[in-house]
Amino acid sequence: MNRRGNNGRGQAGGGARRQTGSGGRAGVGNGTGNKSGTNVKDKIREDAPFQKNEEVTVDIIGLTHDGEGVGRADGFTLFIQGALPGERVRAKVMKVKKQYGYARLEELLTESSDRVEPPCDIFDKCGGCQLQHFDYPAQLEWKRQHVIDSLERIGKLQVAGGKAAAAGGEDRASSEGIIVHPTVGMAEPWRYRNKAQVPVGASGGAGGELIAGFYARGSHRIIDMDDCLIQHDRNDEVVRVVKTIGRDLGVSAYDEESGKGLLRHVMARTGFITGEIMVVLVTNGTKLPQAEEWIKRIREALPAVKSIVQNVNKKDTNVVFGDETRVLWGSEVIYDELDGIRFAISARSFYQVNPAQTVELYRKAVEYAGLTGTESVIDAYCGIGTISLFLARQAGHVYGVEIVPEAIEDAKRNAELNGIANAAFEAGPAEVVIPRWRKEGIVADVIVVDPPRKGCDPALLDTILAMKPERVVYVSCNPSTLARDLRVLEDGGYRTAEVTPVDMFPWTVHVESCVLLIRE
Repeated sequence: MNRRGNNGRGQAGGGARRQTGSGGRAGVGNGTGNKSGTNVKDKIREDAPFQKNEEVTVDIIGLTHDGEGVGRADGFTLFIQGALPGERVRAKVMKVKKQYGYARLEELLTESSDRVEPPCDIFDKCGGCQLQHFDYPAQLEWKRQHVIDSLERIGKLQVAGGKAAAAGGEDRASSEGIIVHPTVGMAEPWRYRNKAQVPVGASGGAGGELIAGFYARGSHRIIDMDDCLIQHDRNDEVVRVVKTIGRDLGVSAYDEESGKGLLRHVMARTGFITGEIMVVLVTNGTKLPQAEEWIKRIREALPAVKSIVQNVNKKDTNVVFGDETRVLWGSEVIYDELDGIRFAISARSFYQVNPAQTVELYRKAVEYAGLTGTESVIDAYCGIGTISLFLARQAGHVYGVEIVPEAIEDAKRNAELNGIANAAFEAGPAEVVIPRWRKEGIVADVIVVDPPRKGCDPALLDTILAMKPERVVYVSCNPSTLARDLRVLEDGGYRTAEVTPVDMFPWTVHVESCVLLIRE
């Protein structure tokens, strides 16, 4: 089971999975304000300076966390997809709320020097990437600023060289402030994803030709895709092959409205080091008609395939995977390596999708842990043991905890696979297991957390404060919840020393961060 949700972290996909934060609606200055959700104050504004369908000239002053341009016109805020900071645009007002509105970009009057031509033919339709029109070095700068804004605005923390903490917020970081390093980018920021998870539909509605691709922005309308520039080319090949076979065999696509149709999703995993391929067919039913023909044709078309898997999901849900997974042919797992550590990866394993940047991120986590070979380390939210095994190479002993039992079994298998004997794993909620470990005499010198987008469970934060490790390393995929949790740890006696943003998902709005906290 994927504890971060079946779409994974930063999964290229539709706008229905928009990031939400905990910072309220403020902060258009740098474009990281949270405009998700509505309340009574968001009712349609009758006295707004603009009306629906009116054309206006707008100056773009920032980007939201969704990658939309933040515009100001006559003192009113408009969110405009496709606009970049520093631009002046002509836009058509589409919707007006009390405090802000939405507009459609009609014409660039002044173009940003950071604007580039998107290389993807369907960029303007597909919701998988949000920033292909934004020069890559500028993206890296924006992502760093996004982290800084969250730390200052939500966490009320002082950043070295950044803006002062928000009014009324007491600075307890340090006299100089938190060091936020430049975002670690990629030399070649394309073809980096080792997993494609693609919804299947029918062109023109139920009964049409089988299509597969990512969702259009803000919808569940599938944009058919044969080539995705952020996917490994083998993943693209898997999607093309499955579509062709499905069409030839007359397979019906799942229809969300009626709940009928067989094929819901196709997932492809590729081992970057090993070259091994896994194909997963997610079906709306237990039986896969002509299963032997599926297996034969997939193996003929994809000689590197090592595993063909069916997952059964008959529920009326947006969740991709169901509870039943069966191997149709080959192995239950494929193998890949990160920094010389070998991992067995099953269909439902959580495994970071960008191997090159994962190594950068985890090396930074080990560096921040400050290990000398004797320390006891607890890895909360350990998943299949990826960070744990990185840590174990330099620690005295590592204890990993994860709520998903299947992931713990994978973690144990991966430790054995690599001959690592100083790592132990247990299934259960971290906020329950870690206090019990403490009662059993396990004292952590370092605690590492790598939570899902919603951040750490409050009880886990309380547990960390009670255990008082010398260092806490926080790996985050959401700057908003990171800032919220850092505030709690700071109030409990820790100082946030350094933050290193890592660009795990180039051309999207997502950014990972690795943070070092030291007990005062």
